[in-house]
Amino acid sequence: MALKFTRLRLALIWLFGVLIASALAGCTEQLDHRGYIAKPGVFNELHEGMTKLEVEGALGSPSTTASINFQGDSYYYISSVTSHRSVLKSVEIDRQVIAVRFDRQDRVSGVAQYGLVDGKVIDLNTRKTPIVGSEFSLLAELLKGPGTASTGNNLGRKL
Repeated sequence: MALKFTRLRLALIWLFGVLIASALAGCTEQLDHRGYIAKPGVFNELHEGMTKLEVEGALGSPSTTASINFQGDSYYYISSVTSHRSVLKSVEIDRQVIAVRFDRQDRVSGVAQYGLVDGKVIDLNTRKTPIVGSEFSLLAELLKGPGTASTGNNLGRKL
């Protein structure tokens, strides 16, 4: 009887240990690196006067480009790091944007580096359009009664 109790106790301890390990593994932070991943020290190779071909040879293809007719083109190398924990929403913890600006002769005229603190995070996937003013449901509109208007700054006021 004592041997059976000991085996049951060991099995329960083992099962409890597996459950704790699984719970801890699910709570660990996962980092996702997205976009351009630069080799260490590669941006130190950039200098004014380099051609576009030389920049692409050193850094590779840009993440995106921009063209301004009266000034010249720009190459942007964008990378971001997001943190994700099991069921929690992903959070961007780092973003780096390297902007390489060219003059009208397609030579480097300047290099700038921007981080997460320099920009504004815009969530393009919310599918919500911001509106000015208050939102009323159809029921609230009906309960206000006749003679009231809900346009502009006159929300809920009689005209």
